[in-house]
Amino acid sequence: MTKVGILGSPRPAPARRLVGPLAGALVIALALPLFVLAGWSLKGWAIAAVLWLGVQAFGLLLARVRPSSQNVAASGALAAGMMLRLLGVLVVLLAVASSDRELGLAVALVYGAAYTAELAVGLLGYYAQKPTA
Repeated sequence: MTKVGILGSPRPAPARRLVGPLAGALVIALALPLFVLAGWSLKGWAIAAVLWLGVQAFGLLLARVRPSSQNVAASGALAAGMMLRLLGVLVVLLAVASSDRELGLAVALVYGAAYTAELAVGLLGYYAQKPTA
């Protein structure tokens, strides 16, 4: 018999799914005054903010897909959509970074910080739940 640790115990999905994206949006909002005070180009912040909004909008669209064992097409569409979302971010970041290194770095840092905040809050919300088994 294999012992499952605390990280392996299944938990229900957090009820408050908007908390993670709100944390990412807060990071982007707090980055704006930093860009202004530091005198950095606001293009990097704006591209990261638009990219963040686009990814979140696409995520809301994907949330409408309900995967199940009876509907394999929905599960495949959800998986393809999640990969497409990641590839879209990578294409934008590569295009921006190849045209202007400093602008690409600014976009990557702002978007990366927002993504990290969303991931951290989501993981905290998930592991704060009591295990089901």
